[in-house]
Formats: sequence, C-alpha cells, structure tokens
Amino acid sequence: MGSMNDSMAQARPSFAPMALPGWKTAVSWVSAVVLAAAFLASGLWKVTDAQGWAIRLTQLRFPESLSLAAALAVGIAETMGGVLILVPRFRRWGAIITGLLLVAFMIYMAVNYTALKGADCSCFPIVKRAVGPMFFVGDAALLLLAPLAAVWAKPASGLRGALIILGAVAVFAGLSYGVNEARQTGAKAPDNITVAGQPYSLQHGKIFLFFFDPECLHCLDAAKRMSHYNWGDTHVVAIPIQQPQFAAGFLQDTKLNAVISNDLKELRSIFPFVSTPAGVALVNGREKAPLTKFEGEEPGATLKQLGFVE
Repeated sequence: MGSMNDSMAQARPSFAPMALPGWKTAVSWVSAVVLAAAFLASGLWKVTDAQGWAIRLTQLRFPESLSLAAALAVGIAETMGGVLILVPRFRRWGAIITGLLLVAFMIYMAVNYTALKGADCSCFPIVKRAVGPMFFVGDAALLLLAPLAAVWAKPASGLRGALIILGAVAVFAGLSYGVNEARQTGAKAPDNITVAGQPYSLQHGKIFLFFFDPECLHCLDAAKRMSHYNWGDTHVVAIPIQQPQFAAGFLQDTKLNAVISNDLKELRSIFPFVSTPAGVALVNGREKAPLTKFEGEEPGATLKQLGFVE
C-alpha cells in the first residue's frame, strides 16, 4: 500500500496545470496594455466631454436626437473595456467588449464611407485621424490584439466585481456630465426655432445668430465680410428684424452661407440688442458672448477668439 500511495502522490503533479511560456504571457500583457491605453484615452475623453462628443457624432451623420446618449454610452463602454482588459481575471470580457466596439466602428464607417470620406474621426486627444483606408487598417490592427490578449488569459470570473467597475464608470460619467452642464453660463436659447418651416435645434454645437435689416447698408457690408470667414463647424442663423421677404435676396447678394429664421420676437426677448447688425454666439444652446461691433476687424477678431471662425 505504501508503494502505491507513493506512486499516486508522484503522479498528481502531472495533472496540475502547467504555467504558460513566458512569451505567451508577455504577448497577452502587451496586447492588453495597448488596447487599454487606446480605449481608456478614447472613453475617458468622451465621458468627460459628452456634450462636445455629441457634436462630433452628429458631424459623423449620427442622429442628433441620440447623439448625447450615444456619446455617454460609447464612452462608458470604451472605458469599461479598457479597465477590464488590464485585470487578468476580467481580461477575456474586456477583449470581447473592445473587439465588439471595434467591429461596430468599422461597420458604421463602411456603411457611411462615401459621405464621411476625409472627415475627422479622431478618437484620441492628440492623434488625428480621418475616414479613409488607414482608418480601417488602424482599427483592424487593434482588433487583432483582442484575441491575442484573451487567448492566453485566465478564464473570466468575478461578475460581481465587473459590475461594480461598470457602476463606478457610469457614476463618473454622470458626474462629469453634470459638472459640464453646471459650467455652462449665459442665457439659454430656445430648444428649437423655425427654419424653412421645420424645427431647427439651437442646443448642439456652435451657432452664430445674426440679426440684420435687409435694407441696412451697414448690415450688407458686415454680411459680405463675414461671407469670407472660415466658419468651420459653426452654423450661422440669420434673423431679419423687418422686411423678411427680402432676407433670401440679402443672403444671395452677400454670399453669406446661413439659414433664415423669422422667430425674431422670441429670440430678441432672450438676447436683446439696440441696433443692427448684432450677433449672439451660442455654444450648446447657451450664450457665449453678444457681438455688437461690426467694423474694421470685427466681428472676425472676436469670433476667432471664441473659436467660432478659423
């Protein structure tokens, strides 16, 4: 019996799990760290600037009504994936999340490729990217890292711990959004005005309200000069204070790229002015600054300082 027990004791180690070769562990960790760095940078940027990212998503043809919710949801998912993939017992879950996000990004860009080709799609604070072949090459390279991080990782376990991390990330995103909302100052614009008979949102992005008199030569001169500005992603809304039937001809003569709204009464009650031309710079539906000077370098100098023109 003694010799049989000894033999069994010696046989047990052969059934114990063998340690992974060092290179496999290294590949798993390097892949995880690279993915974590990419997704944490992208995710934290979104959850700390959800309002700004909502604007970027609308520029990428995402529905405006869903853009803010999407920015928060994607930011939380990216941050969650980046955190999980760094923890060995959560790594496989993190690899699944990051892999699915990359596939979703590539599918969305492929479907909208014709309309978005050349558009800025930078997900990282420093790295600049545009929609094009290299976008897919970069995301495909990251996608290859997901299985490399997961295949030699421990089996995933500890669902409760992962849910706690998700809760913490969601709370952080909510607090960041609340702080950004609280920082917004200035008079609040109406949620929507009417442009060409349709509702037009004033709550997202940079919008310049231009109050003018179609029969005013000073307004005409100002509009002609503003037509040469590089407005970038700023939208211009022109509001005639009288003779609205001449507004379209005014824009045609001055070549100012703007939409026309006749909601003068509501807008003037919120943003009063003495004479025209006059302007209001809005950011995410809040007044950033009123503009009353339209001579010499103005309003270009002020608009450039505010980031409304390039």
